[in-house]
Amino acid sequence: MERHLKDTIVDEVVREIYEAYPSLWERFGDNGHQRTVEDNHHHLDHLETAFLMDDSRFFMDYTIWLNEILTSRNVGTELIIDNFERLQKHIPGKLDSLREHSYLQYLQLSLHSLQNFK
Repeated sequence: MERHLKDTIVDEVVREIYEAYPSLWERFGDNGHQRTVEDNHHHLDHLETAFLMDDSRFFMDYTIWLNEILTSRNVGTELIIDNFERLQKHIPGKLDSLREHSYLQYLQLSLHSLQNFK
């Protein structure tokens, strides 16, 4: 994925997250905001790797690991779900159709698995 497209998606998603959950500023401060930006870049990197490998399990394994790490840092599963849903909203129209379809499929599979952790 081209860097400017990734940056656009991440900026849109992170802005929406912090608008929807302004208490995140109080809970985690600027460092938390920067981590959210970094995390979203990682999400997109892992989606791209899963796509290149043609392996949805790769992104599913990442999602399970991510949930374990973030919940241990007091970031609830519901915020990961919200983040992935926002990625689903902002990806369409920004990638080629094969990539877009695959990314959205991987996100949907991961969202389904995250429901078990709520």
